[in-house]
Amino acid sequence: MRAVVQRVSRAQVSVAGEVTGEIGSGYLVLLGVTAEDGQDDVIYLAAKIAGLRIFEDEAGKMNLSLADVGGAMLVVSQFTLLGDCRKGRRPSFIAAARPEIANPLYESFVAEVRGHGIEVATGRFQEQMQVELVNEGPVTILVDSRKEF
Repeated sequence: MRAVVQRVSRAQVSVAGEVTGEIGSGYLVLLGVTAEDGQDDVIYLAAKIAGLRIFEDEAGKMNLSLADVGGAMLVVSQFTLLGDCRKGRRPSFIAAARPEIANPLYESFVAEVRGHGIEVATGRFQEQMQVELVNEGPVTILVDSRKEF
C-alpha cells in the first residue's frame, strides 16, 4: 500500500456535487492498494499513519500525533498513486489492485484507523471525486507498507 499523507486545516471530497466526506484539522490520506497487498499491509499502514507525529508542539517541533491534537482523517482511494512513469509518457497501472481486491482492503484500512480511536471520513470507492484541501505547512509525507514496489 502507498499513501500520501497531507496535514490539513480542512479537507473535503465530493462526488457529483455532493460532499461525501469532510474534516477540519487532521490528515488527508490518498491511499493506493497494490495487487500484492493484504491485511498485514493494512494493519501496518493504519498504525503508522495514525501514530505519525507531524503536528507542531508548543516549541514548533513536529512532535504531536493526530490523537494528540484531536484531529480527524479523510481517506480517499487513489489507484493512480501506483502509476509507473519510468517508461514512455503514459503511466502504467499494472501494480494497482483490481477493484475486487482493492475495495475490501481500503474499507479495512478505514476500519483499522477507526479502531485507533480516530474519526474518519471517506470518499467513494471507484467514483470520480473532487478533493479540496488546505495543506498546512505545507506538510506532505509519503508512506509505503513495503520497501519496494
